[in-house]
Amino acid sequence: MSHLSRLVKFVCCVIAMLAVTQVVNGQISNYSSSDTSSISYDSQGRPIKKQKGNDSLQHRDPLEDSITISYRFYDSTRPRKIDSSLNDFTTRYPVPYDYVDLGNYGNATHSLTFLPNMQAGFDAGFHAYDIYQYKISDTRFFQTTRPYTELAYMLGSKSEQTIGVLHTQNRKPNFNFTFEYRFINSPGSYKSQNTSHNNIRFNTFYQSKNKRYTSYLIFITNTIKSGENGGVQNDTAVSSLSSQSLSDPFTVATRLANNVTASSKNFFSSDIGTSTQYNNVTFLYRHMYDLGQKDSIVTDSSVVRLFYPRIRFQHTLNYNSSHYQFKDNEPIQANYLEYFNLLVTSNPLTYKDSWKSLTNEFSIISFPEKNNLNQFLKLGAGYQTMKGEFLYYGGDTTFGTSFNNIYGDAEYRNRTRNQRWDIAAAARLYLTGAYSGDYSAQASIKGVLGAKIGSIQLGFQNVNRTPSYIYNNTSSFPSLSGINFKKENTTRLFANVEIPAIQLRLTGDFYLLNNYTYFDGFINANQDTSLFTLLHVSAQKMFKLSKYWHWYTTVHLQQKTGDAPVNVPLAYTTNRLVYEGNFFKNLFLATGMELRYYLPYKADSYSPLTGQFFYQNSWTTSNRPDINVFLHFRIKSFKGFLRLENINTFDPTQGFSFSKYNFAAQHYPQRGMVFRYGIWWNFVN
Repeated sequence: MSHLSRLVKFVCCVIAMLAVTQVVNGQISNYSSSDTSSISYDSQGRPIKKQKGNDSLQHRDPLEDSITISYRFYDSTRPRKIDSSLNDFTTRYPVPYDYVDLGNYGNATHSLTFLPNMQAGFDAGFHAYDIYQYKISDTRFFQTTRPYTELAYMLGSKSEQTIGVLHTQNRKPNFNFTFEYRFINSPGSYKSQNTSHNNIRFNTFYQSKNKRYTSYLIFITNTIKSGENGGVQNDTAVSSLSSQSLSDPFTVATRLANNVTASSKNFFSSDIGTSTQYNNVTFLYRHMYDLGQKDSIVTDSSVVRLFYPRIRFQHTLNYNSSHYQFKDNEPIQANYLEYFNLLVTSNPLTYKDSWKSLTNEFSIISFPEKNNLNQFLKLGAGYQTMKGEFLYYGGDTTFGTSFNNIYGDAEYRNRTRNQRWDIAAAARLYLTGAYSGDYSAQASIKGVLGAKIGSIQLGFQNVNRTPSYIYNNTSSFPSLSGINFKKENTTRLFANVEIPAIQLRLTGDFYLLNNYTYFDGFINANQDTSLFTLLHVSAQKMFKLSKYWHWYTTVHLQQKTGDAPVNVPLAYTTNRLVYEGNFFKNLFLATGMELRYYLPYKADSYSPLTGQFFYQNSWTTSNRPDINVFLHFRIKSFKGFLRLENINTFDPTQGFSFSKYNFAAQHYPQRGMVFRYGIWWNFVN
């Protein structure tokens, strides 16, 4: 620990020196006696010479202009600012605090909170890697006065790394483009745990000068590669690692990929012998033409042209190509039979589903008030064509299918101009096709009751959906079932209360589920035809302990009725005790400790064959709280993160060892102690 303490002291000294240097260079030091009356500084802290006199023809330094940047998500009208906060690392780390993975960065994940599938229409059924992928819903459309670039790099133990790039700029006031790239790679600690994910997103926004025509384009490609080892053969072998001579988790026998040639720690290798591989490409183009009213604002020196849309014609084209695959290049037949009750007769073993979809959607939108674009009524319809291809066993057998769907859309939105009330309602009904009868409906109302009282939101959602396609016997993935699955029906009632004056947020979700479809084994699918409910409530609050000490806490409670086939912890909490503030003018610091704990519960097991977490009722978690310590700082546009995670794995009975592992699922141990450091650096060109 002496070396670690010296490292922390050294880093703190360097940060302080950098901050002081920035302060002196920024000319706010009280100890400078030089004359700075002729020097000024732009928004980035760069020195520029002051202009003298009132000559309006003098050249203006462009560096004096500060950047103005905002964004909004796709299908949202709410403008947002870039998050520069420091204390919550999950705003930059892809895995949220309420998710757990299978022991390596990039492996399959699932949520500690109950999140049923509430998507009507087609769904392939593979969601264990959703959080590592770019999606249309989280696409950001920027508006910026100057080109903006953000570079990110994170390095962790076991050669774990993340690379991120974001660049956005307005070529013209009415045309913006944004490019994003992310690379995740982690060899892992155990056999066949290595991951390699690549994400690319490119999107543009254009509006004609007369503001009648607007278009949006989104292109996304996600490549997910994750090793599958089926878990360790013996959980107690993990616990005894510290007493072994090598103390190397890579030596522990796993259920899959246990032979040397199928497993590798090679950081540069992208070939994963036993693996799950998902690839998807999405192209979306939305354009619209408005009919409305022209107007203008005339001043002494200029005329500002205005346009108020009253009727909008909108067309959306969406193409998606997705491939889902499990492959074992060297299957060990005895292991599959013993651990998964599956007789393997092919070499290699391959399951692969491929889907292509093309959707055309036409809508008409009416704006009753010309000065309030947040009030509108939308009516539309869409035509979707789907093609699927399934690859069985070693690739010797293929099967294809195709079908079409026609659906109708309706949406109403009314956010009052004083921003005090927000009413939203939307519905989609599949009229004809393979998913005829599927529908989704939701409505909510939000009211701002005052600056001190805060706001309250009440909502309702009901979804009737065909079970995901992986439950269909024509899927290449093994899914054994003895019943004909009916449509699932899920109702959700929710409420959110925010009280900014006391930094408190309360949420509640009540679910009513019928014909709930689930896996209860590695390849066994089932459906619960009974009606059951689940209640989830949470509270989030910040306590100000002193000027610089803050405590951020979140508590979740969940309770199901009866013997419903759902596994969730009764309670879990996340906490951050942070010393944070603005020091030396340019130094923003957040350092402290994080803790996450959930009560013992029968956590879902994981099937590498189907990529699904499945219900089990025999094994119960017995984990310590997850504990991390961190030092985060920001100096102007530079952000640095130093983190020591999973120090809860310290085992004093084995000397100075971090080998007391938690288990996210049966046979899947979590990491030992991990050291991470990363930088996020943004540039204004």
